[in-house]
Amino acid sequence: MKLLHHYHLLSRPLVFLVAFLFMNFKTDNEVAPAKDQTIMMALLLDTSNSMDGLIDQAKSQLWKIVNEVAVAKSVDGKRPNIKIALYEYGNDGLSSSEGFIRQVSVLTEDLDVISEKLFSLSTNGGNEFCGQVIKTALNQLAWSASKDDLKMIFIAGNEEFTQGSVSYQQACDAAKKKGVLVNTIYCGNVNDGIGLGWNGGAELTGGAFMSIDQNSKTAYVPTPYDGQIAALNDKLNETYVYYGASGEYRKEQQIVQDNNAASYGVANVAERSFCKSSHAYKNSSWDLVDAAKDNEKIITETRSDDLPTEMRNMSIEQRKVYIRQKSGERTNIQAGIQSLNKKRQEFIYKNTSQSSKDKMLDASMMKAIKEQGKAKNLKWQEGC
Repeated sequence: MKLLHHYHLLSRPLVFLVAFLFMNFKTDNEVAPAKDQTIMMALLLDTSNSMDGLIDQAKSQLWKIVNEVAVAKSVDGKRPNIKIALYEYGNDGLSSSEGFIRQVSVLTEDLDVISEKLFSLSTNGGNEFCGQVIKTALNQLAWSASKDDLKMIFIAGNEEFTQGSVSYQQACDAAKKKGVLVNTIYCGNVNDGIGLGWNGGAELTGGAFMSIDQNSKTAYVPTPYDGQIAALNDKLNETYVYYGASGEYRKEQQIVQDNNAASYGVANVAERSFCKSSHAYKNSSWDLVDAAKDNEKIITETRSDDLPTEMRNMSIEQRKVYIRQKSGERTNIQAGIQSLNKKRQEFIYKNTSQSSKDKMLDASMMKAIKEQGKAKNLKWQEGC
């Protein structure tokens, strides 16, 4: 009996270990949920003389691209964060010592910054060093180390991919080691792109090689809902409450970027407005409503002088009530925009031809993003 008693005591740790391993065992088909997954995209745009059409497509399709990326879901059902960076290269107006390359924006969630910078681009020149701009973006940007994150470079241009002192093979090898996919977009005939080496950069990292007609104009389908969405967008802007040293400027830029979108028509305003109704549009750095969701203390800690005039004489409690009120208004307006946009998308689907969009920047990018997102267990609803 004594020997049996010792056996039971010794066996208990083994039983617990087996149970622990069994509970934590996953088959090859099971995937652990990703937490705070992020989609990172660096856009490297050729701004030499022949690329006016490319820049125009990027400006006119920014909000449509972001909207399509934003509907992705991680395996845990959450929407991933979205960060975008912007570079220009091949422009004679840039420093030759830097390889005619300029970082226009770091990886950021502030989409108004990307829009602001994108609309500031102009073409001029030049020498297009693809290998060097890829290497520069890899070294300068804060790429995450998480294997769950989708990290992509999209480089677009129309000259030889092999130009410059930095070989694209070396740059793409460095990208692969960081888990960054290099997607190449040749502006012109697909066979010309292959002849100039654009497919090679994509093949080295498992990215996609695409060709587009950079001179095609973005075609919008007017809908009965565009005006209603634009009106709600104006009301939505009234729910933004700036704070901080640069808050007033960022609030002004929100209107400027609305106007930039409007320069491509009311349909593009609807695309931007829908983005502003989604999780992808974050302004915690200057808007108290967004910032308070991350840290409510910001309401009490912000100096009166760094607040809008109507808030400067408020008590702390009045501030909190005011921000809660603006938050509630925003939620209701965003829901209204999303409801109208659903009807808008149904109208567009019924009244547009899909055959003409395949050679455009947005369609090419989204095809690559969705395909590459599968490896990170990201999913898009069918038809999105």
